Amino acid sequence: MAKDVLCEVNSCKYWAAGNHCNASSIYVVNNRGKQAHNSEETDCKTFEPKI
Repeated sequence: MAKDVLCEVNSCKYWAAGNHCNASSIYVVNNRGKQAHNSEETDCKTFEPKI
């Protein structure tokens, strides 16, 4: 498993300084209903907006 998960989405509540993700787990899915072939075809379902 990845030791560090990096994320540049600073509008997410799990974003931490240094572009780190501090979520306890990460869930990524295909965003087009079929197998992804590149990063643009995926979505992070872990994202929650900062309030």
